[in-house]
Amino acid sequence: MAQEDGRGGGPAGQAVLLAAGLADLAVSCLGSAVGSVRGLLGRSDTGELAADARRDLAARGRLAVDRYAVAPPAHLEVLAQQVLARRAGDGD
Repeated sequence: MAQEDGRGGGPAGQAVLLAAGLADLAVSCLGSAVGSVRGLLGRSDTGELAADARRDLAARGRLAVDRYAVAPPAHLEVLAQQVLARRAGDGD
Protein backbone atom coordinates (compact mmCIF):
# COMPACT_ATOMS: atom_id res chain seq x y z
CA MET A 1 0.00 0.00 0.00
CA ALA A 2 1.26 3.50 0.75
CA GLN A 3 4.07 2.23 2.94
CA GLU A 4 5.36 0.08 0.11
CA ASP A 5 6.05 3.11 -2.06
CA GLY A 6 8.22 4.78 0.59
CA ARG A 7 5.78 7.06 2.37
CA GLY A 8 5.34 6.71 6.11
CA GLY A 9 8.51 4.69 6.64
CA GLY A 10 10.41 6.87 9.10
CA PRO A 11 9.43 8.33 12.46
CA ALA A 12 8.41 11.64 10.89
CA GLY A 13 6.27 9.87 8.32
CA GLN A 14 4.61 7.79 11.04
CA ALA A 15 3.91 10.97 13.03
CA VAL A 16 2.29 12.58 9.98
CA LEU A 17 0.17 9.48 9.36
CA LEU A 18 -0.92 9.32 12.99
CA ALA A 19 -1.79 13.03 13.04
CA ALA A 20 -3.74 12.77 9.79
CA GLY A 21 -5.56 9.68 11.06
CA LEU A 22 -6.42 11.41 14.30
CA ALA A 23 -7.71 14.49 12.46
CA ASP A 24 -9.79 12.34 10.11
CA LEU A 25 -11.21 10.40 13.04
CA ALA A 26 -12.06 13.61 14.91
CA VAL A 27 -13.85 15.12 11.93
CA SER A 28 -15.82 12.01 10.99
CA CYS A 29 -16.95 10.60 14.32
CA LEU A 30 -16.02 12.70 17.34
CA GLY A 31 -19.32 12.17 19.15
CA SER A 32 -19.31 8.40 18.92
CA ALA A 33 -15.60 8.24 19.78
CA VAL A 34 -16.20 9.98 23.11
CA GLY A 35 -18.95 7.50 23.99
CA SER A 36 -16.76 4.56 22.99
CA VAL A 37 -13.84 5.80 25.08
CA ARG A 38 -16.03 6.01 28.17
CA GLY A 39 -17.05 2.39 27.70
CA LEU A 40 -13.48 1.23 27.10
CA LEU A 41 -11.93 2.80 30.20
CA GLY A 42 -13.15 0.01 32.46
CA ARG A 43 -11.73 -2.85 30.35
CA SER A 44 -8.75 -4.94 31.43
CA ASP A 45 -7.14 -5.21 27.97
CA THR A 46 -6.46 -1.52 27.50
CA GLY A 47 -2.86 -2.10 26.30
CA GLU A 48 -4.05 -4.27 23.42
CA LEU A 49 -6.86 -1.83 22.66
CA ALA A 50 -4.37 1.05 22.59
CA ALA A 51 -2.15 -0.86 20.14
CA ASP A 52 -5.18 -1.60 17.95
CA ALA A 53 -6.20 2.05 18.11
CA ARG A 54 -2.70 3.14 17.07
CA ARG A 55 -2.75 0.78 14.07
CA ASP A 56 -6.23 1.97 13.15
CA LEU A 57 -5.17 5.63 13.36
CA ALA A 58 -2.11 4.95 11.21
CA ALA A 59 -4.32 3.23 8.61
CA ARG A 60 -6.77 6.15 8.69
CA GLY A 61 -3.84 8.53 8.32
CA ARG A 62 -2.56 6.63 5.29
CA LEU A 63 -6.01 6.82 3.70
CA ALA A 64 -6.36 10.53 4.49
CA VAL A 65 -2.89 11.35 3.13
CA ASP A 66 -3.55 9.29 0.01
CA ARG A 67 -6.94 10.96 -0.44
CA TYR A 68 -5.54 14.50 -0.34
CA ALA A 69 -2.10 13.84 -1.82
CA VAL A 70 -1.07 14.72 -5.35
CA ALA A 71 -2.91 12.66 -7.95
CA PRO A 72 -0.99 9.71 -9.34
CA PRO A 73 0.28 9.86 -12.93
CA ALA A 74 -2.13 8.92 -15.70
CA HIS A 75 -2.41 5.18 -16.30
CA LEU A 76 -1.57 5.41 -20.00
CA GLU A 77 1.47 7.56 -19.23
CA VAL A 78 2.78 4.89 -16.86
CA LEU A 79 2.24 2.20 -19.49
CA ALA A 80 4.00 4.27 -22.14
CA GLN A 81 7.00 4.79 -19.84
CA GLN A 82 7.18 1.05 -19.18
CA VAL A 83 7.15 0.30 -22.91
CA LEU A 84 9.91 2.83 -23.53
CA ALA A 85 11.98 1.35 -20.70
CA ARG A 86 11.57 -2.17 -22.11
CA ARG A 87 12.54 -1.02 -25.60
CA ALA A 88 15.61 0.76 -24.25
CA GLY A 89 16.56 -2.38 -22.32
CA ASP A 90 16.18 -4.60 -25.40
CA GLY A 91 18.48 -2.36 -27.42
CA ASP A 92 15.80 -1.33 -29.97
